[in-house]
Amino acid sequence: MRALKLFGLTLLIAFILFGFFILFSTITYFDPPQKIILSENSVSDTIPCDSSLSVVSWNIGYAGLGDNMDFFYDSGKKVRDTYERTLTNLDSISQFLKRQSQQVDFLVVQEVDLHSKRTYYINELDSFTNKIKFNHALAQNYVVKFVPIPPSSPMGRVNSGVLSLSKAKPINSTRYGYPGKFGWPNRLFNLRRCMLVNRYYTNNGKELVMINTHMSAFDDGSLKKQEMNYLAKFVQDEYAKGNYVVVGGDWNQSPPNFPITTFGENYKVDFFKLTNVNDQLLPLDWKWAFDPKSPTNRYLNESYTEGKTFKSIIDFFLVSPNVEVLQNKTFNLNFRNSDHNPVFMSFKLKP
Repeated sequence: MRALKLFGLTLLIAFILFGFFILFSTITYFDPPQKIILSENSVSDTIPCDSSLSVVSWNIGYAGLGDNMDFFYDSGKKVRDTYERTLTNLDSISQFLKRQSQQVDFLVVQEVDLHSKRTYYINELDSFTNKIKFNHALAQNYVVKFVPIPPSSPMGRVNSGVLSLSKAKPINSTRYGYPGKFGWPNRLFNLRRCMLVNRYYTNNGKELVMINTHMSAFDDGSLKKQEMNYLAKFVQDEYAKGNYVVVGGDWNQSPPNFPITTFGENYKVDFFKLTNVNDQLLPLDWKWAFDPKSPTNRYLNESYTEGKTFKSIIDFFLVSPNVEVLQNKTFNLNFRNSDHNPVFMSFKLKP
């Protein structure tokens, strides 16, 4: 009888503690306004039309998903890499972006950690801005006080976002929250997806709208659909005003009509269902720009092995009809420091 009472008391205490944890997570739930102006500049630069411009997009995997890593959320086992390897990854990523900043006009980066357990509370934003003397803005999309999974080694605190950098000083930088949420209580521990929009004056009286996006990954497809519909309306509204639109980022889906079997039968795996962007989402004169021969993402169910690990293209660009794409390429870095390879595009604003 005494053992039974002790067991009941233990269950009661565990239930109470769980209740307090859910209450704490609910109170601290990251639920920002749909639109946040992150910065405004009274004096901004002007982008020239009819001249070559360029952009690099890279999901850096928070410098914690190098080629040695698998990840528990992708049917792997590990939760985070070692501190030493995280620093090595971050340094290599920073050096690459610094080199690119000497050649390109814009950088759009995803999964930049500010103060997260998974990256040993390193401020990665400082690592980039100390090396790259560009104008910058960061929009948070993953802010959770304590992620309780996996139970054996919880992810803990996460604070991360998307980062946009540019030579030119923008008119403003704005965070737009995407619609849709996971069901409760899962939403308490998941990302609040968003896009980061930078606006620049052009020398013909219009604006260049540069968008950094990171779409949902492990949903049933309903969240991505809401996000894509929101983005499609947003960009078409901007184009209707006469503005130029460039979108870069991690779409967590392949371009419209691109054969998802190109890099193997990764579409069959259970942990991440690869699909295509709906080819009816936008009019045909909008262009999806990517290098069809080079994968941009590798799967994290295992450490990276060339010729074996599943790969896909989920990082690319979208441009409005008044933007001419000059060149696309993927930097083949063999996923050494991130589970994504960076992608490049040069383009011209039609006068």
